[in-house]
Amino acid sequence: MARVKRGITAHARHKKVLSQARGFRGRSSKCFRPALERLEKSWQYAYRDRKVKKRDFRGLWIQRINAAVREFGLKYSTFIDKLNKANVRIDRKMLAKMAMEDPPAFRSLVEAVR
Repeated sequence: MARVKRGITAHARHKKVLSQARGFRGRSSKCFRPALERLEKSWQYAYRDRKVKKRDFRGLWIQRINAAVREFGLKYSTFIDKLNKANVRIDRKMLAKMAMEDPPAFRSLVEAVR
């Protein structure tokens, strides 16, 4: 009677973990148990830092918008408030991109909400 495979073998699982742990230092890249612990921790860092990355980019966009509107004698908070009151719905990413790549369009936007 033929043997039925019921999942991944231990050897295959160890190989997979050790291949994912390449580049770690010391035993964390050579031995299964420490490699698995390091990998799990790296997955935690990756999960956390995907959120942090979004936070960091939002901060960058705000800094860029602030720098651009200061040239027109406005503050960031005042500019955003006037945009909201004028019912202009543009997210910060697009505003920052516009300020960097298309200054005339950004100028017209600032003049429109003034």
